[in-house]
Amino acid sequence: MRWTRAGAGGGPGGTRRAGCDPILLVLLGLALATVPFFLAGLGSNRSSWLIQTGLDTAIVAFSLRLMPLGREPAGRRFWRSLALAGALCATGDGYQTVLVLHDPQHVNASLVQTAFVVVAMGVMVVTMLRHPLGTVGRQRLRVLLDAATVLVAVGVFLWYFLLAGRLHSDRMTDRYVAAATSIIMLITVFGLLKLILSGTAPFTRVAGLAGGIGVSGSALATSIGPVLTGGSNPRLMFVIQLLPCILTVASLRMQELHMRRRDGRPESRRRRYSRLPYLAVVATQILMVVALFAAEPGARVWGVAIGVLIITGLVLSRQLTAFQDNDRLLTSLDQSMLELHSQKEWFRSVVQHASDVTLVVDDRGAVSYASPSVAKVLGTTPEDAVGMLVHERVHRDDLPVIGELGERLAAEPGSDASARVRLRHIDGTYRWLDIVGVDLRDNASVRGFLYSARDVTEAHELQEELRHRATHDALTGLANRALLGERLRAAAGTEEVSVLIIDLDGFKQVNDIYGHHVGDELLIAVARRLTACTVSTSPGGTVARLGGDEFAVLLPEGSAAQALRLAATVRDNIGDPVEVAGERLLVGASVGISTGPADDMERLLRDADAAMYAAKNDRKAAASA
Repeated sequence: MRWTRAGAGGGPGGTRRAGCDPILLVLLGLALATVPFFLAGLGSNRSSWLIQTGLDTAIVAFSLRLMPLGREPAGRRFWRSLALAGALCATGDGYQTVLVLHDPQHVNASLVQTAFVVVAMGVMVVTMLRHPLGTVGRQRLRVLLDAATVLVAVGVFLWYFLLAGRLHSDRMTDRYVAAATSIIMLITVFGLLKLILSGTAPFTRVAGLAGGIGVSGSALATSIGPVLTGGSNPRLMFVIQLLPCILTVASLRMQELHMRRRDGRPESRRRRYSRLPYLAVVATQILMVVALFAAEPGARVWGVAIGVLIITGLVLSRQLTAFQDNDRLLTSLDQSMLELHSQKEWFRSVVQHASDVTLVVDDRGAVSYASPSVAKVLGTTPEDAVGMLVHERVHRDDLPVIGELGERLAAEPGSDASARVRLRHIDGTYRWLDIVGVDLRDNASVRGFLYSARDVTEAHELQEELRHRATHDALTGLANRALLGERLRAAAGTEEVSVLIIDLDGFKQVNDIYGHHVGDELLIAVARRLTACTVSTSPGGTVARLGGDEFAVLLPEGSAAQALRLAATVRDNIGDPVEVAGERLLVGASVGISTGPADDMERLLRDADAAMYAAKNDRKAAASA
C-alpha cells in the first residue's frame, strides 16, 4: 500500500492516494454490499431510506469540508450551494424515513420529500447555470456547441429509454413524470457540461463526471427503475436508487483528496479541447446500431448505416488528430510566451533595482530611455531625463573624453568602449561615472547608443586621496621625491631642464631651542614662500620636499639663467624673518643648481645636491672668516 504524505496524516497537511483512502474503500464496500444485501431480501424499505438519509448527510459534510479549500469565490459558492442542496435532500429523506419507520407500508415517496428534493435540484441547477463560464468570443461559442452536442446525445438516450415508451402509456401520470424527469435531467446535464467543458469547474473532470453520473442516476432511478424491474421487483429498485447516491458521495471524497493533495500548487494544464462531444457522437452511433437491430431493417438501410458509421469515425479521427496537433503547437507557443514573459519580467526587475544607470542615446546625443536608477545618481526622474542632451551634463573638461568615446563606438559598431567622465547632478555637483557603451543603432528595438554608467564618485575621490598621499608630503602638501621623479621622467627628451636643491641653514637650532612643533610650522611657512617664488618666476615648475629641511624645485623647461634668478629670489625670500608662535625666526637657504637634458635624472639630482653642499660650505667659510 503506497502513501503520499505532505504532513503527518490524512488531514490538510497530508493526503493519501485516492486508491488507498479508507473513506473511498468504505464507500466501495458499501456499494458492493448493497447489491447482495437488498437482492437477497435482507434489506427493506426502512433500511433503504436510512442509508439514503445517511448518504445525504455525507454530501453535506463533504461539501462543507470542500468549501474552505476553494480558491475562487465562485468555487466556494458552488460548494456552499451543494451543502444546502444536500441538507434539503437530507431533510426530505429524513422526513420520509420517519414516516417509513412509523408505518412500513408507506412505500411511495411523500409530497414533502419530493418537494425538498425538487428544491435541492433547483438550487444546484441555478448555481451551475450562474457559475462564470470564463471564456469569451469564439471560445465561448465552442464551449456552447460542445455542450449542445453532448446534450443532444443525452436527449436521444432519454427519448429512447424513457420518453418514447412513456408516450404510449395509458397513464397520464407516467407521461408527466417522464417529461418532467427528462427536462430536469437535461438542465442538470447542461449545467454540468458547461462547467466541465469551460475549464472553470470547481472540481476535476473525474470527480465531475462521477458526480454527474451519480446525480443523473438518482434522478432517473425512479423513472427507469420500474422499466428495468417491470414494477414487480422492489429489491432491485432499492439497489438502483442507492448506488448513484454512493457514487455521488465518492466523487466528493475524490475531489477533496485532489484539493488537499494540491496544497496550493497550481492546477495541471487542461486540454484546449474536450473529448466528451466525440464520445457523445460515438454513443449515439452505437445506440443507432442497437435500434436498427431491434427494428430489423433491410440490407439497403444497413448499407447506409454502416457507411454513416465509417464516415463519422473517419471525420472524428481526423478532427481529434488536428486538435491534438493544435494543442501541442499552442502548448509550445504558450511555453515560449511564458519563458519570454519570465525573461522580460526578470530583465525589468534587474533594471528597476540595479544601481547602475542605463541610458539609450540617439545620434543627437539626446536620451531616449533612462533607467530608474538615474534618479539616485543624477537626481532627475527617468521621465525628465528623456530628451536631455548628454553633453550639456558632462563636465567641460571631460567633453573631449565623451566625444572620443562616441567616435570609438561609431567606428566599430557592435563593439563596446569605456570611459570615466563627470556628469552634473541636479544639485550642481558633479558625479564621476564609469561608462561602458555599445553602438546599437542597427538594432530595431534600441536604435541608439546603449550606455551603462556606474557611479564611482566615492571610489574616485578615495583613489585621488590615496594617490595624493603617495605623491605629496604630509606636512607641507608639496610634492615628494616620488612625484618629483615622475615629473622628471615625464620631461624625458627635453633638451634643457633645471633642478634646484634647497637646504635650510639654522633649522637645527630652531628645533633645538623652540621644539619640533615650531620647526614644523617653520617648514610650512618656507614651503609657502618657495611655492610663491616658483609660481611668480616659473609657473610650470614643481616644488617638492625631499625630507627634513631639504627641498627641490624642478623647472621642466628652465634654462640655467632662469634657475639662477629663481635661486636668488628663493634665498632673499627665505632669508626674511618668519613669524612662528609669536617668535621672529631667521633661517637661510643654501641652493644648488643643475641644468641639462632630462634623460639622466639621477645625474641632475646628484649634481644639484653637490652644488647645494658646495654653496653651504661657502656660506660657512664666509661666516667664519
